[in-house]
Amino acid sequence: MQGEIMWTLIFALVSLTAATVTANNSDSSNYYGQTKAADLKEEKVTHLRFYLHDIISGKNPSAVRIAHANLTGGSADSAVGFGSLFAMDDPLTVGPGKDSKVIGNGRGMYVSGSKDISKFTIVMYADLAFTTGKFNGSSISVFSRNPVAEEAGEREVGIVGGRGAFRMARGFIQIKTHHIDMNTGDAVLRYHATVFHY
Repeated sequence: MQGEIMWTLIFALVSLTAATVTANNSDSSNYYGQTKAADLKEEKVTHLRFYLHDIISGKNPSAVRIAHANLTGGSADSAVGFGSLFAMDDPLTVGPGKDSKVIGNGRGMYVSGSKDISKFTIVMYADLAFTTGKFNGSSISVFSRNPVAEEAGEREVGIVGGRGAFRMARGFIQIKTHHIDMNTGDAVLRYHATVFHY
C-alpha cells in the first residue's frame, strides 16, 4: 500500500514538473515573437535638399524656449544661452525665402550645449516630416550634435532612422547656414540630406 502511494506521489510530481516546463516554454509566456531572416530589398540612396526656418523671435515663433539653466549672469537672458532647451515646429521649404513653398516640418527639441557663444553648438533631436510630393507621409529622424557657429563651411548631423519611405534610414545631413541672427537666434538653414534606405 505504501509503495502504491509512493509511486502515485512520484507520478504526480513528474506530471506537475512536465506541465510546468511545458507552460514555461510555450509562446504565450514569452515577450517576443518569431525571428526569421529579413527579406530586404536592395538598399537605395536618396538625396534631398530643402531649407529649415528656425524662428525664435516675434509673435509667431516656430521654436520656443521651454527651459533654461538657473544661472546668475547674462546667459539665461540670451536668446540661445547655454543650457536653454527649445521645442521646435520649424517649416521645411523648397527655397530660403520666408514665402517659399512649404514641403513639411521639423519637429523635436534642441539644447544649447556650449558655454562659449563663439563656439555655439546645439544637440538636437528632430523628426523631419514631408507633407507633400513623392515623400508625403515619410520622415527622417536626426539625433546629433550641430556645431552652429561653424558658419564658414558645412557641418554634418547624423540620420538615425525614419518613417514611411525612409524606414530603417541612416545617413547624414550637410547643413549650411543661409542666415542667422545671433541677437534673436532666428536662422534659415540649408539641409542637403543623403539618406540610405530600403
